Amino acid sequence: MFDKKVLVAGCGRSGICATQLLIDKGEEVILFDENKKNNLTVEGVLESLDEAGKSTRLEIVLGQLSEDILSQISVMVISPGIPTDLDFVLKVKEKNIPVWSEIELAYYYEQGTVVAITGTNGKTTTTSLVGEIMKAWNPSSFVVGNIGIPYTQQVVNTSKDSVTVAEVSSFQLETIVDFKPHVAAILNVTPDHLDRHYTFENYASCKAAVSKNQSQDDYIVVNYDDPETMKLVNMLPGKVVYFSRLTMLEQGIYVKAGDIVIKEAGVETKVLALSDIQILGNHNVENVLAAVGIAYYMGVPVETIGKVCCEFKGVPHRIEYVRTVNGVEYYNDSKGTNPDAAIKGIQAMKSTTYLIGGGYDKKSSYDEWIDSFDGKVKQLVLLGQTANAIDACARSRGFVDTVFVESLEEAVKYCYDHAIEGECVLLSPACASWGMFDNYEQRGDMFKEYVNKL
Repeated sequence: MFDKKVLVAGCGRSGICATQLLIDKGEEVILFDENKKNNLTVEGVLESLDEAGKSTRLEIVLGQLSEDILSQISVMVISPGIPTDLDFVLKVKEKNIPVWSEIELAYYYEQGTVVAITGTNGKTTTTSLVGEIMKAWNPSSFVVGNIGIPYTQQVVNTSKDSVTVAEVSSFQLETIVDFKPHVAAILNVTPDHLDRHYTFENYASCKAAVSKNQSQDDYIVVNYDDPETMKLVNMLPGKVVYFSRLTMLEQGIYVKAGDIVIKEAGVETKVLALSDIQILGNHNVENVLAAVGIAYYMGVPVETIGKVCCEFKGVPHRIEYVRTVNGVEYYNDSKGTNPDAAIKGIQAMKSTTYLIGGGYDKKSSYDEWIDSFDGKVKQLVLLGQTANAIDACARSRGFVDTVFVESLEEAVKYCYDHAIEGECVLLSPACASWGMFDNYEQRGDMFKEYVNKL
């Protein structure tokens, strides 16, 4: 129990779920939002809270955070979308009031064993696959976090025998205190969210924080092929386990003669053949390698791991096949929200491609993305806030086949009018969706809707 009230910052889904959990646990809560967009009302927030909104232990504050409120609280739970350098957050920190992420709050009530997966790209696919493996082994398994299901919403269902598989972002890891997964993974680290973290070093250290409370009784699964991830190894107190697509390791999970194998204490065990993997691209081989390592060190039998990996068909919005129209294949990779993720999308295409890109500006560099076109991209169809910056970058790299459109629907129509049999159309924006869409899921769903109307 907390000795004073809990301040929950942010009235989005994360804040609402955190509030509902705290009220359910008997805590007194102040739900706060600066309401800078002026579209929130107390009545609207109360509707979102369902039963928790009727509690006499709840107060809703929209606007300013007063000194009086600060004197009443013991901890602030911050939604991941709120930067930690906002004035009101700094004011809370100045009072030496702990600032917790939503996953820290959930972990406070966690009763079972936790798995946590982070990285710039591949988190959702790997988390989904690990979740499927865990459910096949232990029906009392939950998949939560950045994947779209708030951890605070599911933690009430945990027990001493349950497993929680959490996809965790840099935003969430920025404000953990005691959060401690038994098995964690860092899939890769490439520049992203620099508008929030300012420097790549800050961003990378947030990723490394997934292991900061681990001991040598816990495991941290690390990508041996990713140089930036390898730079973090000395910062990881958990027992490091490597996976590699390119190198046969002395110990770990790797590819050998077309098979994924685990090597431990000098003994190799085959898990599955690469040819049995149903999800496209080398990056997905890496995701499967990571999932194999995570599941194995959670104690799942190799037979179960291999069977589920063979059956797994991927996740929506990640190089998701939509349909073939007039011999042209359409793929939805709306989850390619940064250049490195979008590179994986291009690499997975098997023929000449019309690429739809652009969106919200996260201060990314597009040079490596453009260079990865490597003769495969026939035309780059651009929309959104970053369209001009991407076009300028493309031209500086010698790629001049760019087209500007005003909407995603127009982009799909342009590709339909120009792509010929045997070619591909790929939505892989290299940018966030904000500004034009609520999230990448909505963007991907709209793309699929437009393609299915062709």
